[in-house]
Order: sequence, then C-alpha cells, then structure tokens
Amino acid sequence: MTTDLDLQSAIAALDEYGYEKKASTDLEQARNKQQMGKYIKSLDYSLRRLLILQETVNELVEEKKHQLAQQENIQTYKTKIINLSRELNLSYEEVLAIMTESSTKK
Repeated sequence: MTTDLDLQSAIAALDEYGYEKKASTDLEQARNKQQMGKYIKSLDYSLRRLLILQETVNELVEEKKHQLAQQENIQTYKTKIINLSRELNLSYEEVLAIMTESSTKK
C-alpha cells in the first residue's frame, strides 16, 4: 500500500513540476507572442532599455535572415553543380575540380 502512495506522490510531483514549467514566465519556455510578452513585462524594463532590447532583437533577426539566405544560396549552388555533374556524366568532385581550374586560369 505504501508503494502505491509513494508512486502516486511521485506522479503528482512530476505533474506539478510539468505544470510549473508550462506556467512559468521563463523566456526559454515561451513559445508564442503572449508568453514572450508576459516575460518581457516581468522584467519591468524602462522605455530606454526596451528600445535597446528592440534594437538588439532586430539586429539578431536580420543576422538570422542573412544566414538563412546564405544557406539557401549555398544549397541552390550545390544542387546546380549536382545537376551539371549528372548532365555531363561526371562526379561532383570532378565538376568542382574543373570549376576550380577554370577560375584559377583567369
């Protein structure tokens, strides 16, 4: 009987812990605009600090967009090389070697 109570207590504690994590105002747990807004309000920042935070977030967003665009361009370039290698019936490495040779001759 005590093992049932211990098990029930353990399950209840885990449930409570899970609820606390979901209900917390921790930024790591924030998954939507409302939760993030609640967290930022809990910081009680002045307007000046909020403007600095906004500027920082905007810069990080632009940086992330730039990185994603670069990755997309690289993937597109790789795909074009793969298609060219198939068209010419050469390996990917052979196409790269030819491209390298032609670019060094210029």
